[in-house]
Amino acid sequence: MRYAFVAEHRGQFSVRAMCRSLRLRPSGFYAWLKAPLSKRAREDTRQTELIRKAWGESGKVYGYRKLHDDLLDQGESICLNRVARLAKLAGIKAQIGYKRRPGNYGGKPSVVVDNTLDRQFDVGAPDKVWVTDITYIRTQEGFAYLAVVIDLYSRRVVGWCMQSRQTTDVVLQALLMAVWRRKPKARVLIHSDQGSQFTSMGWAAFLKAHNLEHSMSRRGNCHDNAVAESFFNLLKRERIRRRTYKTREKARQDVFDYIEMFYNPKRKHARNGMLSPVEFERQQKMRHEGVKETRGYSIGRNSRWHTTTPRPARPNRC
Repeated sequence: MRYAFVAEHRGQFSVRAMCRSLRLRPSGFYAWLKAPLSKRAREDTRQTELIRKAWGESGKVYGYRKLHDDLLDQGESICLNRVARLAKLAGIKAQIGYKRRPGNYGGKPSVVVDNTLDRQFDVGAPDKVWVTDITYIRTQEGFAYLAVVIDLYSRRVVGWCMQSRQTTDVVLQALLMAVWRRKPKARVLIHSDQGSQFTSMGWAAFLKAHNLEHSMSRRGNCHDNAVAESFFNLLKRERIRRRTYKTREKARQDVFDYIEMFYNPKRKHARNGMLSPVEFERQQKMRHEGVKETRGYSIGRNSRWHTTTPRPARPNRC
């Protein structure tokens, strides 16, 4: 630190005078100047650049835990605490969401449809339970309303729609996309809140026509639909909160980019063993079909790898 101080201020003061005041030898300072960085410091610099690159590729939303996982995927030998230290020194941090308003969120039982889901958010197979909700996005033209349908199995967004009005049509179009994409062979439970769009006759007729069973949250209780609320929190925290849209079309394009180009194919989920929804579904399908990974690994839900032979150990240097 003292050598760095001398190097920073040698344009203002004499090197010998500063060394004398700081009780340093000028020869030691010039030797340090020729090789100012230690081996560890050079390694820190290199890995900081890798962290910065991974952070940029995530849209500057990942925190140190997911960045650590990205570096491990690249074959780096680095521990979690070191990533946290380097990220903090580089000013890299996760995008922080909105604070929740205080209040009572107990809610009353639904009088329209039973809460069949009852917060059972862990599902063992795809296209068994979907959740849906609607939110708004501010633009300079006015509000745009986004409806999404999420498969609880992988947290994949299987359907979405954005329109300028908060009508039943926007949620029906999102659900129609989900049905068209997934083509479920069995009856699917679709869970929503008690918004007017989900209590309309058009919504009920669509569910009946497509063999879908309705479940509904208790009144005023966002926790009953926590997965959909969590997705909207991610969307606004990682993308929308930092941008101002001139038109609804610009907002729609950005939502498309977030869902189809980042969230579904790339964004890591701790619940999926740090896999994206698309990759999780792919590997689970291979596992169920009895196909092993090329390196001899099969995939499980709560951990990334389950192997019959030990996985090569990664050095865990700090």
